[in-house]
Amino acid sequence: MSASTSSEPSLTPIKFSRLTRRGVLLGLSGPQLLMAALASGTLILGLYVGAVLLTFPLIGVFVALAFVGAGGRKLIEWAPIGARWLWRSSGGQLLYRRRIVKPRPAGTLALPGDAARLRQWVDPETDAVMVHDPHAATLTAIIGVAHPAFVLLDPAEQERRVVSWGRVLATTCRSGRLASLQVMERTLPESGKGLADWWEAHGTRTGSWASTTYAELVERAGPAGERHASTISISLDLKTAARAIRAAGGGNRGAAAVLRQEMATVLAALRSADLSPTEWLTPGDLALILRSAYDPAVAGALERHGGVGRDLATAGPVAVSESWASLRSDSAHHCVLWVSEWPRSLVFPGFLAPVLLSSGIRRTFSLLYTPMRTDRAARDIRKKKTEYISDAAQRQKIGQIEDAQQTAEYHDVLQQEADLTAGHGVLRCTGLVAVSATDPDELERAVAAIEQAAIQASCETRRLWGQQAQGFCAGALPLARGI
Repeated sequence: MSASTSSEPSLTPIKFSRLTRRGVLLGLSGPQLLMAALASGTLILGLYVGAVLLTFPLIGVFVALAFVGAGGRKLIEWAPIGARWLWRSSGGQLLYRRRIVKPRPAGTLALPGDAARLRQWVDPETDAVMVHDPHAATLTAIIGVAHPAFVLLDPAEQERRVVSWGRVLATTCRSGRLASLQVMERTLPESGKGLADWWEAHGTRTGSWASTTYAELVERAGPAGERHASTISISLDLKTAARAIRAAGGGNRGAAAVLRQEMATVLAALRSADLSPTEWLTPGDLALILRSAYDPAVAGALERHGGVGRDLATAGPVAVSESWASLRSDSAHHCVLWVSEWPRSLVFPGFLAPVLLSSGIRRTFSLLYTPMRTDRAARDIRKKKTEYISDAAQRQKIGQIEDAQQTAEYHDVLQQEADLTAGHGVLRCTGLVAVSATDPDELERAVAAIEQAAIQASCETRRLWGQQAQGFCAGALPLARGI
């Protein structure tokens, strides 16, 4: 009996940087410092006029706004969100009803809110749809991606795929012309089309009892299932790529030519990572995704019946109502959660499995990557280091103790600097989960289940209060839009 000398390959654990809590001075943000200044000014004014007791209620309000928290934010930090919500409420912007008898301008996507400005452009060479955002100056293309179940792979294969995916992200960083990259994974009710196609191709239709029963079983089993679909969207920054666009002829054709170069680069990177990209999405494919997001009740039927519902001009919702905590569209209620904390300790790459493999819940998980140019990332890191050292000196002067959170954030900055020096890129990552259900009670149960799954994944989620419509466009639609 001989002892084996082979070493079993193992996964490398990873750790995420903390969300910075550093403020402008002594850990206080700008609005908090403003409230503290107003409280001090009010106290000095009270001392000057001899009415200190009368100023105490006002000082108490300023102190409460600056230091009392609710929902993970200080009260003063809710002010911009609340003001924008009141402004939209007074202007009737929380309700959207499509004017079905009035045609929309040609080339628009018929979406509500600030997404109404989006325009479509069909590339004549690839037949891919490109979504133009004239305000953000971006041009976006989307591709579908097929991949094996990551959690079922052996550790060596998982490690190899993680390294390969890191190279894909590094490619987007090196480009310098991409504004963002979105990875979207969504659950869909199984339309049964694949099962029906297989039965059509391989089934034996003899008219016997067994054949008839099997055909009925295939007909019923398909819509009861659930499947996962993934897309990757890349967004070209038209301002950064202005010179290349002018060299390519300018206008939409020039921008499309530059975006095609980025599409070819990303496509090659995806194939090198052993992913299976499909063709770039056509207007019909994008229309199906948009319609399924706003009206999930008809998603299975639209996919099953081929050419129906593939007009991008009519893919938007008929009605949308937004509330402070949720969003209601044609046939569903939605709630968008923001992943506010990624795992603080070492985790393995499959740590999101509890969220992504949750069954019986309709949800869309999106990761929005914003690549930073190397020079800009280096300046940002130097600025953070200077501010941390300055804050530490200020705290030492007034005798304040350095806490572990500030030390850990400083070490994260040093690690980012070391990674940048070693040739890696810097990406800002935002995670959003859009949960959908048929009624408000079911929605709350689904949100609670996703929050519990996020805890199992060592993540923390927060509901996007007062920003549900904007969060839905960013998290549930493959348009690579920020929030």
